[in-house]
Amino acid sequence: MVNTISVPNTQTFVDKNQTSLFASVSQRLEKALKYVAISEDAIARLRYPKASLSVSIPVRMDDGSLRVFSGYRVRYDDTRGPGKGGVRYHPKVSLDEVQSLAFWMTFKCALLDLPFGGAKGGVTVNPKELSKSELERLSRGYIDAIADFIGVDVDILAPDVYTNSTIMGWMMDEYSTIKRHLCRGVVTGKPLTIGGSQGRDTATATGAFHVMQTFLPKFDRVPEETTVAIQGFGNAGATLAELLAKAGYKIVAVSDSQGGIYAPQGLDIPSVREHKNSRRQIKAVYCQDSVCSIVEHQTITNQELLALDVDVLIPAALENQITAANAADVKAKFIFEVANGPVTTEADRILQAKGVRVFPDILVNAGGVTVSYFEWVQNRNGWYWTLEEVNQRLQTKMETEAKKTWAIAQDLQIDIRTAAYIHGLNRLGEALDAKGTKDYFSIRE
Repeated sequence: MVNTISVPNTQTFVDKNQTSLFASVSQRLEKALKYVAISEDAIARLRYPKASLSVSIPVRMDDGSLRVFSGYRVRYDDTRGPGKGGVRYHPKVSLDEVQSLAFWMTFKCALLDLPFGGAKGGVTVNPKELSKSELERLSRGYIDAIADFIGVDVDILAPDVYTNSTIMGWMMDEYSTIKRHLCRGVVTGKPLTIGGSQGRDTATATGAFHVMQTFLPKFDRVPEETTVAIQGFGNAGATLAELLAKAGYKIVAVSDSQGGIYAPQGLDIPSVREHKNSRRQIKAVYCQDSVCSIVEHQTITNQELLALDVDVLIPAALENQITAANAADVKAKFIFEVANGPVTTEADRILQAKGVRVFPDILVNAGGVTVSYFEWVQNRNGWYWTLEEVNQRLQTKMETEAKKTWAIAQDLQIDIRTAAYIHGLNRLGEALDAKGTKDYFSIRE
C-alpha cells in the first residue's frame, strides 16, 4: 500500500501571476497534491524558482560583425542537491520555457531519487546558421556570462536540444579556464577523453527502453505484435528506434523537423539512421557496396505521424506537440514521452477520456540525467566505470522507479503521470520539511 494523505483543498500550486507555459506545466501538480502529505511551506517554496538569470552574449561572427544572443539559466530548487539540467540551443528558447524545463527537472531528479535539484539553461539561437567557430565562441561566451551562477556543487550543466558532447567539452574547458583549475564535474555529457561517462550519449533512449519494457508487458503487449511511431529522429529518437527494432518491435514511422516516412510493414531502422547521418535526410533507402536495403514507404508530415493507427506513439522532439487541437486525432493506445512536455495539460484530459495511456517525461526520459549523475560521481571519485556497469546501474534505477510509480498508480487507481508526480512530491516534501515547517516553528518550548 502507498502511504499517502489527502491535503486541504485550499492548497493549490498554480499562481495567477505565473507565465503561460509555466502555469500550464504547474497544473500537473494539482491532481497529485490531493494524495500527498506535503506542508504548505513546501508548496510555497516549490511555486517559484530559487534563482533565474538572463544574460546577453556578444559573439564576433566570422564575417567580422557582432551579434548579441540572449541566454538563460534557471535553478528551480536545490533542496535535495545542486541544480542539474541541460542547455538547449533553439530559436524559441525563452525564460518561460527554461523555467518550465527546470521545474520538470526538479521532479525528475526527485522521482529517480538522485541527489540533485532541478535546473535548465538555453540560448535563443538557430545553431544551424552558425559555423563551428561561431558555435564555439557562443558556447564559451555563455559560460563566461553564467560562471558565477554554476558550479560542481551548485548547478551542473548537460546537453539538451541541439547541444552535444563537443559543446559540453567547450563549456567545461571555459569554466575551468575562468576558475584556474580543472572542473570536470561542472558539466556532464562530455567527450569520454575529457571525463565523460560511458553510455551517456545513449542514456535517454536506453532509459526509455527499460521503462517501456517494464510497462508494456503489464498490458500483455509483446514486441512482435506492437507497432511504433516515433516523432523526432535525433539522438534519443533514433537510438530508441534501434533498440526497439532489435527487441522485435515494428517501427512503422519516424520523422524529423522536415517531415517523416511511413511503412506499414515496418522500416529498416539501421538503414534510415545511416541515411539520416550521412545526408541529413530521413529516407527508407540506403545502399552501401553490395548491401542494399529497400523498403517501400510514403512521405508523411509530423502531424500525420501523430495521428497514425499504431500501438505506441513516442514524441521525441519538442514540447507541445499533442495539444487540444489534435489530441482527438491520436489513435495510439500508449504514449511514451521521450521529449520534455510533448503533451499539453489540455491534451492530457482528452487522451485520458479516450483511454490512451500516457507515460510521463519525468520518468520516461530520465535516463539522461541518471547517467549524468553517474558521470558526476565518476568525475568526483576519479574512478570510471565500464559501459556494462553503467548500463546495468541505469537499468536497475529505471526499472525500480518505474515499478514504484506503477504501484502508486494501481493502489490509488490514478493515471501514471499523477502517480509520478506523487512519487516525486513525497521525496521533495520530505526534504523541504526537514528544514522546518510552520507546525514546527509554531510549537512552544
